Amino acid sequence: MKALPAVLLLLVASSALAHKPSDSYLAISVEGANVAGQWDIALRDLDFAIGLDDSGDGDITWGEVRAHQADIGAYALARLKLRSGDADCPAHATEFLVDDHSDGAYSVMRFAATCPEEVTTLEISYSLFADLDPQHRGLLRLEHGAATRTAIFGPERSTQAFELAKISALTQFLDYGREGVWHIWIGFDHILFLLSLLLPAVLVSEGGRWHAVTRFPPAFWDVFKIVTSFTVAHSITLSLAALGVISLPSRLVESAIATSVVLAALNNVFPVVHGRRWMVAFAFGLIHGFGFASVLKDLGLPQGALLIALVGFNLGVEVGQLAIVSAFLPVAYALRASWFYRRLVFVGGSIAIAAVAGTWLIERAFNMKIISP
Repeated sequence: MKALPAVLLLLVASSALAHKPSDSYLAISVEGANVAGQWDIALRDLDFAIGLDDSGDGDITWGEVRAHQADIGAYALARLKLRSGDADCPAHATEFLVDDHSDGAYSVMRFAATCPEEVTTLEISYSLFADLDPQHRGLLRLEHGAATRTAIFGPERSTQAFELAKISALTQFLDYGREGVWHIWIGFDHILFLLSLLLPAVLVSEGGRWHAVTRFPPAFWDVFKIVTSFTVAHSITLSLAALGVISLPSRLVESAIATSVVLAALNNVFPVVHGRRWMVAFAFGLIHGFGFASVLKDLGLPQGALLIALVGFNLGVEVGQLAIVSAFLPVAYALRASWFYRRLVFVGGSIAIAAVAGTWLIERAFNMKIISP
């Protein structure tokens, strides 16, 4: 009876993360003994940590950010440590800007550091918001020459060392693959859309009522078609959007993704599309691809390895997705004939998913906050 608690925990977590979780974007370039960086930190996070909205009107202006530049620099750089060998490389802020990411306005702090000698291994310690938000992550893009690699900083990996000479094509591929896995696991709207399509896979509609499938193969092939269609669709738009071929407004994309979750969940309770859910997965998967692309564009694509980064990230998304499916399908199949699954998990879970996604839709479409982050 572990399926329902897992679904409910996912719904609770996703309610708290109606928009994407707190991230900062750290870009570091190393040349000889010199380190140059840019750190994009969400204004909403900085406001919570040190207070930026002096007027208290809920709207952080450039003037307010400029007035707190010294505070932002001191707060952030105290939580970022750079080391080369056994020596520290003290960083200092050089410029402050403001930029927009897919989830709002960010403070952009450029900084520089000089190490005692040429950097061969760079150790980075990251503790931004560690005492305020255990879910916060720092997304690193590290450049050395023509090579780029990525990493994720969080409470479990707050200090990491990078051997610059070992940034190879394979390293970049694996780095972006890990990013893909991570971002499907924290992309609760994508997960709930997929679950909405998977919930009926172990059931069959006969005479207006849902009955358990008699054999596992039909359920497996139904899931296979859904996952494959979703994969093909979002791979197409992810690549086109990440490469700048197609660009859509973030609010439109996020609202459309929330709408897809609502419709997929409600279709389980009030079925309109009885079969061929793989077609639904493909159609809405095209929209979800734009959501994945926004994450990849925020992280930054290495200009010398665009194909490697795209393929690695996309495969990472699929690995993360298959892990979710592999955990869900055997449990759902084992419970398919029970009242617990058909009423609580299938119907109750679908209604709960629709309610959460409906809240997201209102928040995203009207730029308002109903569920606190």
